[in-house]
Amino acid sequence: MLRIEDTHVTDRMDASVLPVARCKSGDTVVFVTRDCYDNAVTSPERPYGDRTDTLANPATGPLFVEGAEEGDVLKVEILKIDLRSWGVMRSSPTAGAFPYLYEKREARIFDLSRGQVEFDEVLTEPVDTMIGVIGTAPAGEGIDTETPDSHGGNMDCNRIVEGSTLYLPVNTPGALLAMGDLHARMGDGEVFICGLETAGEVTVRVSVVKNCSLPTPFLYSRGDVMTIQSAKTLDEASLMAARKMETFVAEATGKNHFEAGMLMSLFCNLVICQIVDPLKTVRAEFSMAILEKYGYRLP
Repeated sequence: MLRIEDTHVTDRMDASVLPVARCKSGDTVVFVTRDCYDNAVTSPERPYGDRTDTLANPATGPLFVEGAEEGDVLKVEILKIDLRSWGVMRSSPTAGAFPYLYEKREARIFDLSRGQVEFDEVLTEPVDTMIGVIGTAPAGEGIDTETPDSHGGNMDCNRIVEGSTLYLPVNTPGALLAMGDLHARMGDGEVFICGLETAGEVTVRVSVVKNCSLPTPFLYSRGDVMTIQSAKTLDEASLMAARKMETFVAEATGKNHFEAGMLMSLFCNLVICQIVDPLKTVRAEFSMAILEKYGYRLP
């Protein structure tokens, strides 16, 4: 099995970034990731980190997938996520929903060794690990790993979890897949500025899908399919996600736009993924079980 260590990281998703590994369509690959602070924030006493040479939201990769050509779709099945034994959260006096509450950065370290988040003596919840940054090289100019866009990137969608399948666009030969920024838990919106940031190993199966019209980034997770869209405002991202899902639902069910619009209002949920990145991210969710009643199957 191919394994990409966290010594191979990048802070840009860009067609000009040389791949660190190659695989065939259908191969299983392990990505060993760093956390969003480049593994530098290790104690409450040093909330700004132990080093100054850090990358912002480092992503492991990129991986060149043989046979992936411009216009294809890269299917990424997330088979397993293993976390390191600890995670970190850090406040921000400049971003998120509450910067006015904090005069300085503060950090807290969480023990994750038992697969739980022990918040205090009252609250303990199991981890629910997600991938914050995952994407392919974008079309045109490269994009930093702090920013989400049509290539994926820092979408911070908490439904990108073990057992889910993410469909990403192929904009350049090999797709150039990279990922990182694991969260042990995170609520929709990422309102504090971060999730419970951690690192680990992500095992995926990557497959090239030809002649596929899915509105990427497109996600299947826990019984729902999702369009994920990012824009400068939540209004823009919401309209983009809803409209792409409506087009998909119409095609998947064979309904006209009047009927598809009604299905959307009955069964679609618009959810904010994050409000803290350079572009905001919204997802539109629709039940896969309803699509299956009309005979639709995912590629």
